[in-house]
Amino acid sequence: MRRIGLAVILAVGLTLASLGTAAAQRPEKVPRVGYLSPGSSSDPARLRRFEAFRQGLRELGYVEGQSITIESRWAEGKYERYSALAADLVRLKVDVIVAVGGRATQDAQQATRTIPIVMSVVIDPLGSGLVASLARPGGNVTGLTIMASDLVGKQFEVLKEVVPKVSRVALLWNPANPGSAPQLRAAEVAARALGVRLQTLEARVPQEIDSAFAAMTKERAGALVVLSDAILLNQRRQIAELAAKSRLPAVYALMEHAEAGGLVGYGANPLDLERRAATYVDISKHAGRVNGESIVVEQLGARSSAHLLGWTTARIPRYAFGGERRS
Repeated sequence: MRRIGLAVILAVGLTLASLGTAAAQRPEKVPRVGYLSPGSSSDPARLRRFEAFRQGLRELGYVEGQSITIESRWAEGKYERYSALAADLVRLKVDVIVAVGGRATQDAQQATRTIPIVMSVVIDPLGSGLVASLARPGGNVTGLTIMASDLVGKQFEVLKEVVPKVSRVALLWNPANPGSAPQLRAAEVAARALGVRLQTLEARVPQEIDSAFAAMTKERAGALVVLSDAILLNQRRQIAELAAKSRLPAVYALMEHAEAGGLVGYGANPLDLERRAATYVDISKHAGRVNGESIVVEQLGARSSAHLLGWTTARIPRYAFGGERRS
């Protein structure tokens, strides 16, 4: 009986030892990051931004598929898809959500108040109510902003330098974007300061962009300012082509507009924003949450990029820089 008892004790001891060894060897949980983009996974510009974010993670030492996993979701240019996409990421129990743009951040915030949200390329998180302040954002949202409303005045100044005699300026904006209203107010202030008449035109979908340009032509606008917005960025080639066809010199808030053939882009480099968003993912992962951590929202500066629609200045029709369109 003593031998049987010793055998049982030995067997139990070996089993517990093996379980302890297995527990010790159990791999550490790999953090899962949700990435919510307004664009399409087939859009080269959006893929460059996504790759910039992944590069930022690599620079921090992460190896995708080994030490970190990314769950990407693409809205395909439809703001109404954000809610379901954000809810899907919450169901997956991701550790952090990277939201590209104000509307994506807003819907992610509505989907969860506990999962940290890192906003990237957000226009004006203060004006749109996403954070309480840049120094102490509060809640579960932090990240990076371009504070585009602060840049709108400069965009108008650049336009005035390009078209000194302009007196009527069309403004294209998307009211569905929570960051657009602060930009619009800044544009109205800038227009009054420069003594130009502002024609505001809304565009939520591609068809409304066509209608907006028809209205610009009818009202004989002399130039165009395009505010920062994900949907308008998705339609950057359509806008650049319509501006060229209408012979409207235009200033854009995002650099990709100029790369697509627009006249002048003046704003922050979105690739810098995406790459630096990885740093916030790293901070959020180690902090466990953003709530109460007061992780400062970072504001990046602007740079300009000019593409003169394939023309030299001397070849641009005189009215394009002379102010108003004449029949």
